[in-house]
Amino acid sequence: MPTIIKRTTILVRNMDKTLEFYRDILGLNVNYDEELTLAEELRPAGNAGDKVRLVMVAGEQPESGVIGLLQWIDPPMAGADPNNQVGYGNPVFVLTVDDVQAIYEQAQAAGLKLLNPPAELVFPAIGGGEVRIRSIGVFDPDGHFLECNQHLSG
Repeated sequence: MPTIIKRTTILVRNMDKTLEFYRDILGLNVNYDEELTLAEELRPAGNAGDKVRLVMVAGEQPESGVIGLLQWIDPPMAGADPNNQVGYGNPVFVLTVDDVQAIYEQAQAAGLKLLNPPAELVFPAIGGGEVRIRSIGVFDPDGHFLECNQHLSG
């Protein structure tokens, strides 16, 4: 069986606030939402017995490109405030979206940090030619960076 990347999971502080971004602004679908108890054998952090909430969101292909949102519930996990910067150890998520302008306006209204207003860019395409996109960079409520691209024709 080939190796398939199915999900990247990020830690979040407030699931409800985070879902307002991923579900309501980006339009991703919630495919899974469960409270779990961590086992000793498989835990990314914390301790065996910790209670967590795992929500998985995805676009039109629910079996790949999934983002897992993981919040420690009991005990809550302390953490520094997000610095809203891209650097080593910080993922960059790249999404194809239908309407960059609408996401920009909703993210702005929600008080999220935006890297840039919508900009049109041209890049070399895989296999030749070029790709034209309208793009924004936005940080989610926990400081994870997302590049949102709307493909343009021509």
